[in-house]
Amino acid sequence: MGVVEPYKTTSTAEGRSAVTGKDEDRFNFKVPTLRNVELTYPYFHDGAAQTLEEAVEIMGRLQLGRTYSKQEIGDIVAFLKTLTGDQPSFIMPLLPPSSNDTPPPQPFAK
Repeated sequence: MGVVEPYKTTSTAEGRSAVTGKDEDRFNFKVPTLRNVELTYPYFHDGAAQTLEEAVEIMGRLQLGRTYSKQEIGDIVAFLKTLTGDQPSFIMPLLPPSSNDTPPPQPFAK
């Protein structure tokens, strides 16, 4: 995560290697898109950044070696917030109650 400066964390998460058992997968994490990033806090794999402002400040320092001004951080956060869209609405179906006579689902039956 840190290109210019190492990322320091107390998290014991080791990424994909916890699932695959492969050493080359250590510290590889699934990275979500930036769509709706404003709604997906806390940030980073360990939840260390509670706000977008904090995340932008940390990433600027660790990945670019830059210390952004409050104005620059605000501008970047304002841009990131433009990536927030309306959440699709959906209605959960009302299903009839199941009983012993209810046939089991067969999702792959032909």
